This record gives sequence, C-alpha cells and structure tokens, in this order.
Amino acid sequence: MLRLPLPPFTHETALQKVRAAEDGWNGRDPARVALAYAEDSKWRNRSEFLQGRDAIIAFLTAKWSREQDYRLIKGLWAYDGNRIAVRFAYEWRNDAGAWYRSYGNENWEFATDGLMARRIASINDLPISEGERLFHWPLGQRPKNHPGLEELGL
Repeated sequence: MLRLPLPPFTHETALQKVRAAEDGWNGRDPARVALAYAEDSKWRNRSEFLQGRDAIIAFLTAKWSREQDYRLIKGLWAYDGNRIAVRFAYEWRNDAGAWYRSYGNENWEFATDGLMARRIASINDLPISEGERLFHWPLGQRPKNHPGLEELGL
C-alpha cells in the first residue's frame, strides 16, 4: 500500500504530509490513524515506547479516552529526504474538566511506500483556563481558514 505523498519530500509534499497527519489525529479514530504507520512502526511518545499498529491503536484509544475535546494543530518545522520535523500544540480537557495545552515536537521517518516507520515525540503539558483556549472549531478537522501555530503566536 502506498501512502502519498512519497519521499523524498519537497516543501509542498512535506506540508501535505503534515496536514494529513493533523487531519487524521483530529478525527480521533485510532484504527484509521494507525494506517498511516508501517506495520512495525516504532514510536517514542513522551516516556512510552511502542512498536506496531496494534500498540499504536491501543495507545491512541487510551489517549483519546482521557484527553477529551481534543483539537490539534501541527506545523512543518523542517524536512530532508524521507524525514520531517514537526512542532505542534493541542488542547484537551480531563474528566474533571481541567483544560490543558500540550506543546511538542515530532521527528518522523518514512519508508519508501510513504508510511511512517518511526515517530519520536517530546511533549509538555500546560494547564490553561477555559478562557485561555485558542482552538474552538467543532470537533474534527481544523477548518482551512483557521489560524495555524504561527498566526496564534504558538
């Protein structure tokens, strides 16, 4: 299965990959999101180490059950060959109603078929008030005209 666009990336195709990842994660469907990753994809997410689609699905299922009202914006930071570096921010609330904005960076490495073979994520959480939230679109994909990270000062 090919997952377009394929490496080596240009600025335009790297931007396409980043937006496709953002849209997928904002859909919060673990099985669908996992299809963007190689069968044996390796992840480091914070202090967790995962390998394979089944582990990715289990991880995302747990993540989105505790991170409610999840909305994510990703931005391209750099690219070279089959690698893309991304920075991101997402907002979510916990079961008690407390809001957070999580900031981070991801390093992605792709196989020749366009599937992500490795994902390394570093993430920090900042408690915010509901009034400090910046991501207010309806759950799902960020509208095309919604500001990105740079426009929001993030």
